[in-house]
Amino acid sequence: MNFLTAVKNDRERERSVGLRVTGSEIGRVASDARRGEDLMTKAVQKITLSPSRDIPFDKLVLSQSNVRRIKAGVSVEELAEDIARRGLLQSLSVRPVVADDGTETGKFEIPAGGRRFQALSLLVKQKRLAKTTPIPCIVRDAASDILAEDDSLAENMQRVALHPLDQFRAFVSLRDKGQSDAEIAAAFFVTPQIVKQRLKLASVAPALLEVYAEDGMTLEQLMAFTVNPDHARQVQVWDVIHSSWNKEPFQIRRMLTETSVRASDRRAAFVGVEAYEAAGGTMLHDLFQGDDGGWLEDPALLDRLVTEKLQAEAETVAVEGWKWIDVALDLPYGYSHGLRSLSGDPAPMTDDEGAAHAKLLAEYRALEEEYAGQDEIPDEVDTRLGVLETEMEKIETRPLIFDPLEIGRAGSFVTLDRYGALAVYRGYVRPEDEPVEETAVQDGTDPAAAGQGDGRDLTDGLGSAAHGGTVITSGGQPIDGDLPEDEDDGALKPLPERLVMELTAHRTLALREAIGRSPDVALTLLLLKLVTDTFRTSSASGSCLEASVRPVYMSAQAPDLKDSVVAKLVDERHAEWEADLPLGDDAALWAYLTVLDQSSRLALLAHCLSFGVNALHEKVNPYGAGISAGGLTRRMAHSDFVARATDLDMVEAGWEPTVDTYLNRVPKARILEAVREAKGEGTAQLLDHLKKGEMASEAERLLKGSGWLPEVLRRNDLVALDDEDRAEGQGPDVDAELADSVSEADLPAFLTDDLPAQGASMLAAE
Repeated sequence: MNFLTAVKNDRERERSVGLRVTGSEIGRVASDARRGEDLMTKAVQKITLSPSRDIPFDKLVLSQSNVRRIKAGVSVEELAEDIARRGLLQSLSVRPVVADDGTETGKFEIPAGGRRFQALSLLVKQKRLAKTTPIPCIVRDAASDILAEDDSLAENMQRVALHPLDQFRAFVSLRDKGQSDAEIAAAFFVTPQIVKQRLKLASVAPALLEVYAEDGMTLEQLMAFTVNPDHARQVQVWDVIHSSWNKEPFQIRRMLTETSVRASDRRAAFVGVEAYEAAGGTMLHDLFQGDDGGWLEDPALLDRLVTEKLQAEAETVAVEGWKWIDVALDLPYGYSHGLRSLSGDPAPMTDDEGAAHAKLLAEYRALEEEYAGQDEIPDEVDTRLGVLETEMEKIETRPLIFDPLEIGRAGSFVTLDRYGALAVYRGYVRPEDEPVEETAVQDGTDPAAAGQGDGRDLTDGLGSAAHGGTVITSGGQPIDGDLPEDEDDGALKPLPERLVMELTAHRTLALREAIGRSPDVALTLLLLKLVTDTFRTSSASGSCLEASVRPVYMSAQAPDLKDSVVAKLVDERHAEWEADLPLGDDAALWAYLTVLDQSSRLALLAHCLSFGVNALHEKVNPYGAGISAGGLTRRMAHSDFVARATDLDMVEAGWEPTVDTYLNRVPKARILEAVREAKGEGTAQLLDHLKKGEMASEAERLLKGSGWLPEVLRRNDLVALDDEDRAEGQGPDVDAELADSVSEADLPAFLTDDLPAQGASMLAAE
């Protein structure tokens, strides 16, 4: 029995809505009747109560006039156990059984109290109660004008179930008087978990319990408040949402845990909840639904533990003799830009590893051979094959052995992967650490000899290792990336420059991927740059192609860029070429390139050329360093030519407007503009009254799948085509757009309740 079922069973009054007259209504009718009688006569009518007496159990029979037919509430077995424990708390209502001639037979029928009688019968059957045991009864006169069905119906209808809050508080009282959770659960035939839940509900802020008592809050909402034991925070959240449209339980839980970290977070997975609690950290848990291990309430402590553990892991890696180790919680896409990657040899297997691998392989081949002729492999065998593959892959994945001299000039990155496991990337050489030819030292071009290097012996081993600082970002977002709420005056302002840089970084990577699969476009782009350089008297800056090719590092980028669809496509294509190319020997590489067929040469050209694409919006430097305003304008126009030629679609490339990537980074006017363009003026008007955070969340839901893009991600040719269609009257009808945009399928209930009159009438017409 779960918690909600238990509470619903307790609140029998909620199951009979519309099927009964409440006690208060009966009382009001009776009061009106008495008032009328008082007006007619001053005499006071005397009330005679039915007598009570003890009747042997074997003289009692269940009446056919009992109106209860359907089983509900506590089972007869549980009621019998309760009577055995505490006795009969309520007498039975009985009537004498009369014969056909009107004489009493000595038996008594039970029109009210049938379940108690059935429970007593069960105790008699179990030999726990004697057949002649006296049973307390209220005896109605056989000649009474009140029917037996009347008594049965009144007893069930006028019963007022205990309010759940009174139950919660009663459980607290029982515990305070010394009963354990298990004892309380046994006494009331519920599980200890339900007892814990009811005690947890009783611990909510008293002010909120009073709101619940007055039916100002649902049970599900009260359950959500138990996530955080801070009474002040509970009341604060209720004050914020009680008059809001969004006061669903999940919203309450989100607000009460917004400063906490989920136990499924990769930082928590790396440190471990046990280590966090051992360091003094506290947890929040939800007793009423799955919480994936709960929430860690002290993010600062968690970040400190992550930093300390990463630094400890870096110290372990430093023993290998690397020159530098960069420790970071997150590594951006292109973290190894400009660095030379060392090539190492896989470490040989030990005798034990070789024997273990041979044993696993023998079992794997035996199973394959046994089931080779069968159409389907049994599930357990298929699972075992998967386990064997995983175990063999672990042994086959060998650590790399590097040249000790190279280790002395190279470094490593220590970070976390997306699942919270330690990730160490070894063997990267910085340009300033590259070995210098002896002739360069003699002619004075050696940076170290000229006072520009560190002058250190490259073979000094462990003493050369320098630990980089730990870089921890706040949720992967820069602090200055948020737009203050009070800055929004409703007017359309230019997009924040950093946001434009991040958006164009997405576009740059998407262009790289598009050019990498478009050899003809890549060749045209290369020829364009070469012809410009050859036939113009002055150098022309501002092209979107760095034809050297020099890979362009995107200095501003959103944290999800490295995990985007286009990033994976670029990386996969790069890895395929890297596996084929003989990069270690220039002569071998030259020979390889000369024998490639024409299509492969063009594909390789396109791939290499794509790394020189720079469609990034950068800060203009009026003093000469960096890119000029004119150069930036030409670069962005040039990039649009390429986007048009490759038929680039940023929607297909995986970008979509979310709270983090766009909507929470711009003023409300920009959010409304996006919804207006994608869904129509009617929908935008419905969001106009919302606060910034609510507007951004609702806009994300409405824009999902719409294909809407901010202007910096749109292709100019498609924008111009849309403008021409509208000018010629071929664009979407405004009224039809409004009707489509405000359909009830798109909008939540709190918005559809207030649809504009025009939109509502159009929906009705549809």
